[in-house]
Amino acid sequence: MRFAFVTLLILTVSTNIALAQNNQNADEAAIRENVKKLETGWNTKSGALFGSPFAKDADYVVINGMFFKGRTAIETAHQQIFDTIFKETTLTFTIRQIRFLRPDVAVAHVDGHRTGPTKELVQDALLTLVMTKEKEGWTIAAFQNTAVVARQ
Repeated sequence: MRFAFVTLLILTVSTNIALAQNNQNADEAAIRENVKKLETGWNTKSGALFGSPFAKDADYVVINGMFFKGRTAIETAHQQIFDTIFKETTLTFTIRQIRFLRPDVAVAHVDGHRTGPTKELVQDALLTLVMTKEKEGWTIAAFQNTAVVARQ
């Protein structure tokens, strides 16, 4: 009887650990997909696609320190730059780290590299994204874009 109880306990704990790991893997995949949407939105010059991973009330700090509030403002501002100054640029994002603060809150650090036809349009950045798990899935609640100066 005692052996059966211990065996059942071990199986229950093992199952719960496996389920938690599967959930975290699915959550991490969803977070990675949001980063991919940002990259694809930029590279296809779609403000709507770029803005789609953001929460309706998201905070967005631009690389130059400008601040935007909300998905609509983020979409509009990006469509404006896609149609003008950044229309010939591309972005590449590489996720450096995803850290779960809680099961429904994560911080992602992403290396970004922008290329363009002139030296002034080439830029490296480190992005910090705070993401929350909502009913509709993972959304970006806050976004900080920080320029990275090349070391010489």
